[in-house]
Amino acid sequence: MEETPRNLRIMLAEAKDTSELMVDLAYASVYFGDPDMAEEVDGLEQRMSDLVHDMRAVCVLAARSSKEAEGMSSVLQVISAIERIANDAVDIARIVTHKLGIPQQLVADLSDAEEVSHRVSVSEGSHMANGLLSFLELPVQAGMRVMSIRRGNEWIIDVGGETVLIPGDVLFLRGSPDGITRLRELAAAPIWEPPKPQENEALTDLDRAVDVLVEMKNLSETAVGLAYSALVLADRGLAAEVRHLEDRLDEMKDHLELWVLRSALSDVEPEKLRGLLHLAEAAEDIGDQAQAMVWLVEKEEELHPILEIALGEADEVVVRYPVAAGSSADNASLSELGLNIEPGFTVLAIRRGGGYLYRPRGRDHLSSGDEIIASGPEEGQTLLARLCGWDLVQDDEGKDELTPIAAS
Repeated sequence: MEETPRNLRIMLAEAKDTSELMVDLAYASVYFGDPDMAEEVDGLEQRMSDLVHDMRAVCVLAARSSKEAEGMSSVLQVISAIERIANDAVDIARIVTHKLGIPQQLVADLSDAEEVSHRVSVSEGSHMANGLLSFLELPVQAGMRVMSIRRGNEWIIDVGGETVLIPGDVLFLRGSPDGITRLRELAAAPIWEPPKPQENEALTDLDRAVDVLVEMKNLSETAVGLAYSALVLADRGLAAEVRHLEDRLDEMKDHLELWVLRSALSDVEPEKLRGLLHLAEAAEDIGDQAQAMVWLVEKEEELHPILEIALGEADEVVVRYPVAAGSSADNASLSELGLNIEPGFTVLAIRRGGGYLYRPRGRDHLSSGDEIIASGPEEGQTLLARLCGWDLVQDDEGKDELTPIAAS
């Protein structure tokens, strides 16, 4: 393996992006029942292990005094949490590789998510082949964004508009499930039929367990996104929300285990329930790791500056923009704005008054005075700011600053 860059900032940003990619791929492997996609997670595990080893070595070498050691302890805590999240992704993928069994109801419910992960190969002669990624405008054409590309044995994590797609590239995307058909047309990939739920007359304990597990998946991913936001923004309010989500995940896991055990007493085959328990354990632990990261903010521990820099420069940046009166976002629903399509941002939470609305849905409306906390591609920040009524400019120190859009 090639020598890993010794720059801690670069490695930390790469580790964050890689762990998030692993979680996306792991859940997608369950959704598609795809062993090959699960194997991709195993392949990334070695990459993550090498990154974690090198990051810890750099932290130790950088701590030349007790004060420096104190500062590096916060970095080491975040590194450990990221590593555990990656390990949870591997555990999820093993549901497929070890054939632990997943009820069809769960697969169908995962397809109803507002955002899903998808994998597609670029075919020779397709619209995607030998073209710039920016020219394809996939967020507009299909409502999906390329998160990474596997080219042979090489992974391209830092995907930009200047990336040229070549036949044989395997794209990993995230976005609206409604765009999968158009996406596969552009790649000249075979038609794909989404899984359909079985017709059930009555709500069973297994149905309840599946519903809880889908919600656990959503909440655990939201908790991680908010945890990174809390670290970048040093926001104790967001840290408190992460702790609240972690508490809910604990309670939901208890309920799920009870319903799974009840299902085992009926005519459900026990081997189909093992995957549910395995998934619940992983989702709950992902929430635990999010809480471990924000503990630093809650306890007002001194955060090493590299955390804000590295996490803010990761593949997806975290921003917090207020909604200005009269802006495009004022009085608009999230579905009307289509932020996940263009500029490609996911709203993690809305701050309203003294509280937060986390994991908002498309039907939720924004109002002037709200603040949105969102993650997405760095190049989309300017458009997102304008939708909220602001111009994004840099001050004398090179930091981003919001100024009201001049009236026309």
